Amino acid sequence: MTEGEAAPAAVAERGSRNLMTRVIVAMVLAPAAVAIAYAGGWMWTALVTLAAIGLYVEWLMIVGAGRKRGAVASGVIALAIAGLCLTLGRIDASLGASALGLVAVALFSPERRSWIATGFFYAAAAEIGSVLVRLDQAWGFVALMLILLVVWVTDIGGYFAGRGIGGPKLWPRVSPKKTWAGAVGGFAASLLVAEAFVAFGLGDTGPTLLLGAVLSIVSQLGDLFESAVKRRFGVKDSSHIIPGHGGLLDRLDGYVAAVVLAAIFGFLRGGVDGVGRGLMVW
Repeated sequence: MTEGEAAPAAVAERGSRNLMTRVIVAMVLAPAAVAIAYAGGWMWTALVTLAAIGLYVEWLMIVGAGRKRGAVASGVIALAIAGLCLTLGRIDASLGASALGLVAVALFSPERRSWIATGFFYAAAAEIGSVLVRLDQAWGFVALMLILLVVWVTDIGGYFAGRGIGGPKLWPRVSPKKTWAGAVGGFAASLLVAEAFVAFGLGDTGPTLLLGAVLSIVSQLGDLFESAVKRRFGVKDSSHIIPGHGGLLDRLDGYVAAVVLAAIFGFLRGGVDGVGRGLMVW
């Protein structure tokens, strides 16, 4: 094998090992997340709170504010207090804690204030939205599973369609590897998930397919948004906390966008304690 042939072979081997690592880690983390989501209550809130704290810290690292102790501490404490309030069923208090946290991180951040405040808002919205969707005892788990599965298959379908078909890039300046074929493949996979929910009697055909389609598109936009932020600051991965996947932001960017939109829509239709019902019952 010549030197010219060896380089592509080495790249292909690394790609294969990375894919295997991604699959193994996903097979461990995904069932664990589903089990905790099924349990709901304080276990789900605790997981969501820890994830929100991780999202905020990684965001600070991306924007170059990871060493700003005041911004880090005030944001982490506010997210932890908001999570505690959510565990106690005090959604109003959690919103208050989040609002005070937003003010605090802004006050502690004379430099890059808007970026740091945006990161805190992003994490807090993910935290509160995730808990609100699961809060509905009758439909919360079903709605949460629809969101999770749509986001997961959009990512998986996009990955394999993009690698297998290739073609024009979706937004090369922001995400050079993403293609239009991948975007369409992920979208098509999300419709299959939505149709499966309908087949099991967990939603009406039209609204459920539309919801799956919207969530898929929004999750892809969330992915592009995070890629744009990383590109803006010259960062490849938000961290390396998840083997083969990068950081929490790298894995949860699509989910955050989807769950926040779903929580808002479900709240408008079903109220605070009926977000899941507002999403699934028409």
